[in-house]
Amino acid sequence: MEKEVWRFIDSGNGSPSFNMALDEALLDWHSEGKFPPVIRFYGWAPATLSVGYFQKVEKEIDMEAVNAHQLGFVRRPTGGRGVLHDQELTYSVIVSEDHPEMPKTVTEAYRVISEGILKGFQYLGLEAYFAVPKTAEERDALKNPRSAVCFDAPSWYELVVEGRKVAGSAQTRQKGVILQHGSILLDIDEDKLFSLFKYPNERVKERMKKAFKNKAVAMNEISTRKITLEEAKEAFYKGFADGLNIELKPYQLTEAELAYVDKIAKERYESDEWNFKR
Repeated sequence: MEKEVWRFIDSGNGSPSFNMALDEALLDWHSEGKFPPVIRFYGWAPATLSVGYFQKVEKEIDMEAVNAHQLGFVRRPTGGRGVLHDQELTYSVIVSEDHPEMPKTVTEAYRVISEGILKGFQYLGLEAYFAVPKTAEERDALKNPRSAVCFDAPSWYELVVEGRKVAGSAQTRQKGVILQHGSILLDIDEDKLFSLFKYPNERVKERMKKAFKNKAVAMNEISTRKITLEEAKEAFYKGFADGLNIELKPYQLTEAELAYVDKIAKERYESDEWNFKR
C-alpha cells in the first residue's frame, strides 16, 4: 500500500517572529487546501524565550534578564509555558483535524503525532517512553502548573527518558487544522533558563531549579556520545516518517510564500501588542 506523502521543510535558523509566522502560514495554507500536511524542522537566531499564548509576561517573565542575555522574545499561538529555544531541534506538525489518522481529542492526537518523536529518540539509542499521569493528584497538577517553566513537569504523553522530560510540545487547533510544535533538547543551560523568570524570592528560585534537574534532561546529558544537530535531524526525520507511517517530500518555499510569512511576522509576531498583551 502506498504511503501518504507529506511535505517536509527544514527552514534552518529563523528569527522568533519568522518562526512563529511560518507555523501560522502553514496552518493557513493547509486549511485553504493549498498545502498537504507538513512537518517542519527549525532553529532560532538569536536564541529565544517563547511564552505560551495565555502567559502573563509582566507577572512571570524577567524581561531585563531576557535583554541582558540578548535573547529574542515572542509569544506563541499555542498554550503552555516559557521555553528557552537555544540548543535544540524545534519541530512543527501541521495536519487537518479530520485527517483519518488523527484522533478527535487533543490528548490522543498529541500521542499520535508524538509517536514520530518517540521513534526519533529510539533511532538515537535513547529509551524514551510516554509519560501518562497515573494518580488524580498528578492529573490535577497538569491542570494547575506551579511553574512558568515549560520543562518543569511532563504532561500527558510527554516524552521522557529515565523518568525525565526530554521534549516539550504544545498544540493549537484553528480553522480545522492541528498545529503542534515543540522543542527537542540537545543541551540546556539551566542557569540561563532560570534567570529569565520571576520568583517570590531567591530561595524559591533555587528550590525550583533543584527540582527541575530531577524532572527535565537534555539528550547529551544522558547519551553515551555527543549527538549533533545534524544527527538529531536525521533521526527525527526518519522517526516522523516511520511513526506516522508517511513519506516525507522536501519542499522549498516560494518567494510569494516567504513574502506572506514576512507580512504575518511584522504584523503580529513583531508587535508589542501581541507579545506583551496579557
